[in-house]
Amino acid sequence: MTDELTNFPTRWKTLLFLGLSGCASGPPTVPYPAFIVVDELPDAFVAGLPGVRAKQLTGDSHTGRSGSRIQIPADWEFSTGASPGLSVEIFVLAGELHLGEFSLTAGGYAYVPPGSTGLPMRSESGATVLYFLDPANERAVIQTLLITNSNLLKWESPIFEFGGNGSLVKELRADPGSGTATWLLELQPGATQTWQYSLQTLEGYLLSGKAVDAECLAGESVAYEYSPGGYFHRPPGAIHGGPEATTESGAVWFLRSPGSDQIEIVQGCSPVPE
Repeated sequence: MTDELTNFPTRWKTLLFLGLSGCASGPPTVPYPAFIVVDELPDAFVAGLPGVRAKQLTGDSHTGRSGSRIQIPADWEFSTGASPGLSVEIFVLAGELHLGEFSLTAGGYAYVPPGSTGLPMRSESGATVLYFLDPANERAVIQTLLITNSNLLKWESPIFEFGGNGSLVKELRADPGSGTATWLLELQPGATQTWQYSLQTLEGYLLSGKAVDAECLAGESVAYEYSPGGYFHRPPGAIHGGPEATTESGAVWFLRSPGSDQIEIVQGCSPVPE
């Protein structure tokens, strides 16, 4: 997978037939990473993290940007594993991970800015972790280690209008200079959405619950129910949501965006604006 999606409208036209003919027994195929069942991805190697098993979510060999879900074995010890020009972002899904003098359990979050990525990292009992590398951003204001426990944060009303109701957020990181943000989104049972698109890339991993979401492909809705471990990586301008996007049980998403998100509401499923 790659996050080089600048030719998205062209790819859309090329792969549209595949997207609309996805097998009903499994996730439909769309022209960008969506409806991904992470458990079904092959194991991959993560440079700089010897001895771990990884499911690669996204990657770009030119910039070094990557995202993975990694399985850290018991009695493992190394470092945060990135080159000096890359930041490291970690969210613990299960187990325990020690980052320097800090101990992170499920729900623990850490952001290690570029230039300080040699931090020691270890786990006695093992851990399952979301692990992201991103190139340095010259507009970034956050230049120090950031660690928090999301379980101690309060759910707040979202700042942005998501075109629906029944959602709350926990902000993990929001850089006022670059606009880069990471947050948790809780969809309460019965939460609804309108059709919408973002002017920024949006990346999501479902932490708990089940949620139906839909992608609008050239005027046709393609929907699928995400379960925990479901993943998407939408490029700018990808229209999604709509009346099919809801949750009966409630759901919690881990979300990332590389810039200040600007949500545009769309009146019905329609082709992506060129």
